[in-house]
Amino acid sequence: MRRTTVRIDDALLNEAKAYAARNGRSLTSVMEDALRQLLNRSTEAAERPRVELPVSGAVPGPMLTWAELKELMEVDFVEHQLAKLGGRDADA
Repeated sequence: MRRTTVRIDDALLNEAKAYAARNGRSLTSVMEDALRQLLNRSTEAAERPRVELPVSGAVPGPMLTWAELKELMEVDFVEHQLAKLGGRDADA
């Protein structure tokens, strides 16, 4: 293990010291864990497979008319109101 000097914001250092004290840990162990988590996160992000998301127009969806959309919204509204009257959660 090596010793090194690091410049760190005073407020951040005070928070890290307080965290270490609250958790019965040394400041060194808290800083090592934080640095490891940061490095692991960037490694994990690099290893994740790329996800292709569809963009508008890329994949044709259902072709609904304005009247059909309005009807669907009205049905949803009525179902939501009935669920409220029945004492059930509308989203369940």
